[in-house]
Amino acid sequence: MVTGILLRYIFGSVIIVSLVSLIGLASFTIKRAKLEKILLYFVSFSVGALFGDVFIHLLPDAFKGQDNIIIGLYVLSGIVFSFIMEKFIHWRHCHTPASKQHHHHFAIMNLIGDAMHNFIDGLVIAGSYFVSIPVGIATTTAVLFHEIPHETGNFAVLIYGGFTKLKALFYNFITALTAVLGAAAGILLSNSVASFAFLVPFAAGNLIYIAGSDLVPELHKTTCEDFSLRDSFFQLLAIVLGIGIMLSLLLLE
Repeated sequence: MVTGILLRYIFGSVIIVSLVSLIGLASFTIKRAKLEKILLYFVSFSVGALFGDVFIHLLPDAFKGQDNIIIGLYVLSGIVFSFIMEKFIHWRHCHTPASKQHHHHFAIMNLIGDAMHNFIDGLVIAGSYFVSIPVGIATTTAVLFHEIPHETGNFAVLIYGGFTKLKALFYNFITALTAVLGAAAGILLSNSVASFAFLVPFAAGNLIYIAGSDLVPELHKTTCEDFSLRDSFFQLLAIVLGIGIMLSLLLLE
């Protein structure tokens, strides 16, 4: 049942997540090299938070009273869907090499992919709140910390593609608001028991793909390019911290 309190939590969460798209404002005062170094730890934290959310919150609830094979297939469908979207229409990141002749096209492709990404984020957040409010908070926290490095990267792509800083901030925010549409779609799907039973494990598969395919390789990439035992330790610490925070949210249930 959709209550007023639940709606406030859902839409409040997606609006907060959408506001992260304005993080490009911080780049006006922080040097690029320093910002990139800080982002590595946000990426690491996001890995732990996303995996923690999936395996501590979403999947245990998804398997309750459900056929294990069916739920497993739903999770796999989320992973395969994310792969298809990223592979064929450049969802989340546009991997096409940039050139002086195609900067603007590159940036527009990134905007389209980001809009789809944020729509799914809204869907994921709404679906998790229908499990319980603590699970919704856990999912929002995981998505929030994922969005910090993600939206910073999007802002950089738009600047690289020829947008002014103000236009980059504006368009990045507009695409972020598709999370609100995703949340609305999640609320509509919640009215169908069958759809909702599919939504949570499907979302879990999506989050697994984000953490395992998009974020972990970035951490390995930095290790290979400029190995530092100290940096690797703090990346691991940030991952464990992300998992720990997801675990601590069980106390709210």
